[in-house]
Amino acid sequence: MKKYILLFAFTICTLSVLAQSKTTTIDVKVGDLFEIGAPEAKTYQHINLPKAHTVIKRGGIHYDKDIKGSVVIITAVKKKKDGSVVVKFKRKDGQRFFRTHKVIKADFANAVQSGELQAK
Repeated sequence: MKKYILLFAFTICTLSVLAQSKTTTIDVKVGDLFEIGAPEAKTYQHINLPKAHTVIKRGGIHYDKDIKGSVVIITAVKKKKDGSVVVKFKRKDGQRFFRTHKVIKADFANAVQSGELQAK
């Protein structure tokens, strides 16, 4: 009986690990084009937008709806020790985000999975 319980537990653990590893990954490199999509919540969770007071101090206008639909170019890709990938991107048209920031960071895998970044 113990053998069957151990076999069942091992099977469940193996299946759960396989189910987690089936996530699709997109290889990203410098120069790739992406489009900023709509956030699932009220604000962007995986794109690190600057705080409103920082933008206002620099003379910009903090309005999250302006960046939706913007085409961006990946300028830097960095892998962290925990395995996550952080990307920096700028707008393709050369304008600044909120008239103040040239480059913004994002957690790539989570942003793509949630639809905040979409492949172009």
